[in-house]
Amino acid sequence: MVKMSQAELSVWEKNRDLNAELMEALEEIKGGEWARKTEWVPQSDGSVHRTIIRYDGIVEKDEVLSAETIQPAVARSVTGLSQPAFAKLLGVSLRTLREWEQGKKTPSGAAATLLKVAARHPEILKELAA
Repeated sequence: MVKMSQAELSVWEKNRDLNAELMEALEEIKGGEWARKTEWVPQSDGSVHRTIIRYDGIVEKDEVLSAETIQPAVARSVTGLSQPAFAKLLGVSLRTLREWEQGKKTPSGAAATLLKVAARHPEILKELAA
């Protein structure tokens, strides 16, 4: 490593792209690979099979979530929609959806039923979102 003079260091600081440097460092750390991924597979009985796989192929979790325990975040993840898109589709505010996902509030009535439909038949909600 070459030591820079104060003038060279000043010029280098003015011209550097911190965002590009950080992205490059992240790619180096991760080796260009994902760290872990979650696969959601809806089952015909309304449950969802969730598998969490690390980048090295090790399965961290492999479980079936029953329809009764389906959380809003799970229902949204199965559809593949972002929080804003999912909230708009459900007809609720983004704040409400976030509160459901954080467990601060519990959906009731029609919203709870719609979340079960989303988990059981995500293709329907994807079609409606298109």
